[in-house]
Amino acid sequence: MKTVLIVGCGDIGERLAGLCRQRNLPVTGLVRSADGVARLRRAGIEPIRTDLAQADAIDTLPTAGATVFHLAPPPRDGERDPLIRGFLSAIDGDALPERLVLLSTTAVYGDCGGDWIDETHPVAPQTARGLRRLDAEQAARDWSARTGVPLVILRVGGIYGPGRLPIARIEKGLPILREAESPFTNRIHQDDLAQVCLAAAERGRPGEVYNVSDGRPGTMSRYFKDIARARGLPLPPEVSLAEAERVMSAGMLSYLKESRRLANDKMLRELGVVLRYPDLAAGLR
Repeated sequence: MKTVLIVGCGDIGERLAGLCRQRNLPVTGLVRSADGVARLRRAGIEPIRTDLAQADAIDTLPTAGATVFHLAPPPRDGERDPLIRGFLSAIDGDALPERLVLLSTTAVYGDCGGDWIDETHPVAPQTARGLRRLDAEQAARDWSARTGVPLVILRVGGIYGPGRLPIARIEKGLPILREAESPFTNRIHQDDLAQVCLAAAERGRPGEVYNVSDGRPGTMSRYFKDIARARGLPLPPEVSLAEAERVMSAGMLSYLKESRRLANDKMLRELGVVLRYPDLAAGLR
């Protein structure tokens, strides 16, 4: 790697930029707002302000020979991701990057009934959220095939860490699904996700997909309980699935209707990652 461009340089992007700067790599971050520009400058990251939704207005991007990390999420609505398509279409054919690393999500697998799955499992998204991410993956694959730029896709489980815990929800006493009905979920600490991104750029095989998690799945209900215990808060009340469908938001219910356990062997083996937080207990401490 010679230079780095982080598209959607939020919390994970800042952590990734810190790792890159330890390698003396120049880092540019693409953000949408003036506040984002100020935040990146405070962090010592060269900012570019642009709106991916306005592809025609995207200025010349420092992509030539760069390693590009596309961390920007799709829009909140719809089943497609026009944002990544706009970004890729704005890259000049004479300024192609060295590699593209795309952050995706395990929602592309859909409900797996709690089974252990690896990267060979068929994709079958059952939510608009999963469909948008799968569309982004396909857009990146098509672009990579046209341009010859190597692509690595990271399908990431639930991200947790400071600022990403459901503490406010627990403090409000909002209910969770009872343990016996709770789906399996998968997690990765935000610091570990940053180092996986860098490892994917350095050692990921072109065209490959890697599941990103700590390999220690647990139920969603247990996740909330463990956080409550770690913070010394009362355990959330538990309700049945039938009751949850009456009292929980559509967004929360969409997570409750998918269950899978991610194998992370390929990530550990091929990317050579040693997790700082190999399970939730270590991360919460």
